[in-house]
Amino acid sequence: MKKILPLFSYIFHPIFIPAMGTLFYLFFNGGDFMSQEKLYIFFQIMIVTVLIPFLVFFLLRATGNIDSMMAAKASQRKIPLLFHCFLIILLVRNRITIDLYPELHFFLLGGLMSSLLALILLFVRIKASLHMIAISSLTVFIIGLSLHLHIQSFFTVAILLVINGFVATSRLEMKAHTNKELLLGFVLGIIPQFLLLALWL
Repeated sequence: MKKILPLFSYIFHPIFIPAMGTLFYLFFNGGDFMSQEKLYIFFQIMIVTVLIPFLVFFLLRATGNIDSMMAAKASQRKIPLLFHCFLIILLVRNRITIDLYPELHFFLLGGLMSSLLALILLFVRIKASLHMIAISSLTVFIIGLSLHLHIQSFFTVAILLVINGFVATSRLEMKAHTNKELLLGFVLGIIPQFLLLALWL
């Protein structure tokens, strides 16, 4: 089990969560979007939230500003988080807009709020778990999306809640966070999503 647990940190790395949320959004919407449009949305998200951050990571690693994808040190998280916030702002302002994709727009906006809060805390030397921020925000988004579209997704939500636990255990096993940092990340992930639910639910 100890060998399997670290996999959850990689599979549910924060960099992949916007794409996962997008897949759920497109799947739950069923026939609301043509296949070509679905691919267009998904590839936009993938390029902006996965491909570009990967390129930035390799650049930061080459310049000695970061040593791994997990960015264990608080000081190494500032530049990636700042860049992530900039990319999400570009998405919600120009591509995933409120008039075209309101649910996805508010999911990304909630993620932006969580990331900004985590970034601010870093400047006062408080580290929150970005993994917990990501997976907890995805969980709240799926719950909201299920209610909004009147879809029975009890099994999906239950699996996501279990995954929250596995991700937290994984971070503890890898000695990346304390219990307080994991709890702080969980709270920072769910609160913005819950607050924004009132605008689109």
